[in-house]
Amino acid sequence: MTITGRLRRAWRAVDPDQLGATKPAIAAVRPRRVELGLIVMVALIVIYALVSLSGTSVLPSHLGPFLAWMLVLAFAAHMVTRRFAPAADPVLLPMALLLNGIGYVMISRLTNAVEGGADLAGLQAVWTAVGIAAFTVTLIAIPRARILARYRYLLGVIGVVLLVLPLVPGFGRSINGARIWASVGPINLQPGEFAKLALAAFFAAYLVDSRELLRARIELRDLAPIVLAWGISLAVMTLEKDLGSSLLFFALFVVVLWIASERAVFLAIGSALFAGGAFLAWTTFDHVQRRVDIWLDPWADPQGAGFQIVQASFALADGGLTGTGLGRGEPGRIPFAESDFIFAAIGEELGLAGAAAVIMAFLVLIGSGLRIALRAKSGFEKLFAVGLTTLLGVQAFVIMGGVLRVVPLTGITLPFVSYGGSSLVSNYVLLALLMRMSHEQRSLAAGGEA
Repeated sequence: MTITGRLRRAWRAVDPDQLGATKPAIAAVRPRRVELGLIVMVALIVIYALVSLSGTSVLPSHLGPFLAWMLVLAFAAHMVTRRFAPAADPVLLPMALLLNGIGYVMISRLTNAVEGGADLAGLQAVWTAVGIAAFTVTLIAIPRARILARYRYLLGVIGVVLLVLPLVPGFGRSINGARIWASVGPINLQPGEFAKLALAAFFAAYLVDSRELLRARIELRDLAPIVLAWGISLAVMTLEKDLGSSLLFFALFVVVLWIASERAVFLAIGSALFAGGAFLAWTTFDHVQRRVDIWLDPWADPQGAGFQIVQASFALADGGLTGTGLGRGEPGRIPFAESDFIFAAIGEELGLAGAAAVIMAFLVLIGSGLRIALRAKSGFEKLFAVGLTTLLGVQAFVIMGGVLRVVPLTGITLPFVSYGGSSLVSNYVLLALLMRMSHEQRSLAAGGEA
């Protein structure tokens, strides 16, 4: 029997729940092959989509270099994973690359449809390179996710500082009514995108130490540090008029607290606080009232405040089941179609089938993240994986739900899909952290834990 055949037999004989006891040489064979096959399929999908943009069988000449660059980045990410996390879940990276590729295709499509969008495809390719670089650095710099638990308070402080940064004179900038940007030289960033990762680690590390107290009794002093950090984050988000991030941080806090305590009362209290806070915000802040009014009846002002959501609704209706076809719709009618409303552009030109494919890709990512949490051996990794997955899932739901009028619009980006550097880079870091924990669970170095 060949070596390959022996490895395959060994792999089939392994209980998936016991992969942590399997040697890396065996545990890493099949995942990376599966990952490579999926990446090849993703590359073919992206190539076919870009060729379809021209309406011929030839790739548009101006997109050739960008496509080659994106494919190089995808295979570079695979090689980095093969070297530094060989036993990690094989579907995480391909699903992220699929979403990134679909987003890149739509951004390329919008290059000629959106005013001033001539450089969008090129800039997105650059930010993808930065994201893959951040993915690589994270896998190399963090050999074990548990290391982050040692720096819990430092991460908490970093998270709060990043949230406050847009409010600092000279650094912060207000764009489209939300003060969530900070300028560092010629580069504009959204510090909140990175703050969410730091606070997710802080919440997980702090709550894993307090979980026994939370399960036995509830005392305010036990929760004081984390409640303080949560309160500061929500206060900053309110001052910055960023509803999406406020909801994201609140959901992160409630879900991680619920999992750590294993008490449904925290989920009930969180839901009640959310309802009360939402009502208070609606009665207090004008911009919240406008968002709710647009959500309830966008046709009351179809040429003004409700223009975006009305045009998005028409675009989704035009798309039907299979879409108008790439390059044959009119997504340029929707303001900020490349960022806030890219899901509407996908629904118009790729139809329900394309929109469902995007949703399923997110479901696969979320399911993989929750599986990592279920298989985690340490409490910190379990809570951290849940927190990261919650961030990804809630962010995707809020933006897609806003486009579909399931929830009010919040203005956050669709992970891996929307145009935007901060979101893309931070989500590749999030992906690397999940893959690091997955690798740790499924591999064991000779004589010790990997």
